Amino acid sequence: MMTKIIMDTDPGIDDAAALSVAINNPELDVELVTTVAGNVTVDKTTINALKIINFFGKGTEIPVAAGAVQPLIKPFEDAARIHGESGMSGYDFHGELPKPLKETAVQAMHRVIMASDEPITLVATGSYTNVALLFAEYPEVKDKLERIVAMGGTLGCGNMTSAAEFNVFTDPHAAKMMYQSGVPIVMVGLDVTKKALVTPETLAEIETMNPAGKMLHDLIISDGDRNEHGVAMHDVNTIFYLLHPEFMTTKKLWIDIQTEGPANGETVADIRGAYHGGQTNADVCLDIDAEAFNDWFKAEVKKMK
Repeated sequence: MMTKIIMDTDPGIDDAAALSVAINNPELDVELVTTVAGNVTVDKTTINALKIINFFGKGTEIPVAAGAVQPLIKPFEDAARIHGESGMSGYDFHGELPKPLKETAVQAMHRVIMASDEPITLVATGSYTNVALLFAEYPEVKDKLERIVAMGGTLGCGNMTSAAEFNVFTDPHAAKMMYQSGVPIVMVGLDVTKKALVTPETLAEIETMNPAGKMLHDLIISDGDRNEHGVAMHDVNTIFYLLHPEFMTTKKLWIDIQTEGPANGETVADIRGAYHGGQTNADVCLDIDAEAFNDWFKAEVKKMK
């Protein structure tokens, strides 16, 4: 049976790759794509989501709704230095784009979740502003969600500060609301995404596989989050987890979010179970089979149409 998902995203190159895999995998039913300010401004992330959906001929099947233009409280800070000014530098998309919904992201999420005859999985690969606003305005959706699979956070070293990962740092107050919501959460953070790099060998293979492979190759080689071992496709790991959790090691932990001071945006795990009465609020991904990730990613690209 297909898993119904909503993708809340801020494309962004790795978001674009995650969305490409999700909408082409027969085990996933993408009911809605919502966009948020994150890697770039929300007008750009919305256009980028529409570009990917249109590239795969899904413009009339998968609706897109634009969401929050800024974080709940802190000033907006983008990641254009990594993804380029447009958010998806490296490939020229052609064709007239479909229009986004007139509904806001929160309105569309509420409608889709409440109308579903089965629980929805929310895949969050940008800042969590839309998610926090959804829970604040429509708390009844919490009981209709299967879980949230969220890219973000780290138990180790951050990528915005020594403590904080980008998606959480961008809107830590929204992250705090999400982790306190009571909805089951899978935290797919830097602890795994910095290990599962798309290797130069994988990039060379997908470039000549098909038009989708060429598109993704050209986007990925433009991503600034790279080293000699490969490129970090953080958000793709959420889809990998959804389809192949057996390739990740997880641990149930309580996650708190710092919202001020030099540790602003840090995800703090109660690793001793000492401060929350033994309760947990997240399955935290701690390790990953990087070779399996690359093999899976190549297989997913190969079957894209």
